[in-house]
Amino acid sequence: MNIIEVRNVTKEYANHVALDNVSLSIPKGCIFGLLGPNGAGKTSLIRIINQITGPDKGEILFDGRHLDQSHISRIGYLPEERGLYKKMKVGEQLLYLAQLKGLSQKQAMEKLKSWFVKFDIKTWWDKSVSDLSKGMQQKVQFVSTVLHEPDLIILDEPFSGFDPINANLIRDEILELKKKGSTIIFSTHRMETVEELCDNIALIHKAKKVLDGPKLLIKEQFKTHTYFVEYRGNLDDLGQLYELGQEKNLENDYKRINIHLAKHVSPNELLFGLLQRVEIRSFGENIPSMSDIFMRSVNEVPES
Repeated sequence: MNIIEVRNVTKEYANHVALDNVSLSIPKGCIFGLLGPNGAGKTSLIRIINQITGPDKGEILFDGRHLDQSHISRIGYLPEERGLYKKMKVGEQLLYLAQLKGLSQKQAMEKLKSWFVKFDIKTWWDKSVSDLSKGMQQKVQFVSTVLHEPDLIILDEPFSGFDPINANLIRDEILELKKKGSTIIFSTHRMETVEELCDNIALIHKAKKVLDGPKLLIKEQFKTHTYFVEYRGNLDDLGQLYELGQEKNLENDYKRINIHLAKHVSPNELLFGLLQRVEIRSFGENIPSMSDIFMRSVNEVPES
């Protein structure tokens, strides 16, 4: 079951096409990476899902129904450009935002007490937002995004400006929210975070969707049937079934090389041939990283 279905959505601004007939599905309970270079159309799609703007063509379904105003309370949105009221006190502001999302004052207070303890920010209640650092403000806005326990959480560059300790704190909370049943749309340029957190991805480039699906399946599709070996010895006579890459010298007379296999050759056959010829220190498949897949997909899109 999908929580969001984007069907043939097109969005234009003046003479600029922001989204061009984009369709994608976001399964319930997953962390979904929405990827693309700057200006690709990601923010336009996020704004349409949040009903800040509407599509010029196409439609969006939320939990099987046409997206409408009743769904706003089921969505939490952390924009890249943070939007807290600078002069308001932290506690007062979070209470106000929670009630906008449908919580009573009593419910909001109970949930806020828990989050203030969890994030170790108990002394911030009466501080003005303007007195907080950027990272501290981002903690507050994260709490405001998830406090009402939305079914869909949209995070646009959520780790921007965080030190490693607080980035890990937010990462752990994202994983905990997923365990509790929330679906998370995760828009970021940090491919290492996509590797770690995302179950599914979609890549938008030049207003078009160029790639989407489960992350592990996409990585499988981008495999090159290439293996690396670190060894001592000579591989000159390995045979015609193997295409040898550029050899790299390592320490203690070891070398590293990439070997591309013919399609009908198994890695076991390669390993058997290597064991007869060289001393092996390390051997494995070259699995494409999300950064590799991102760059390859973007570079393969022709100029419009």
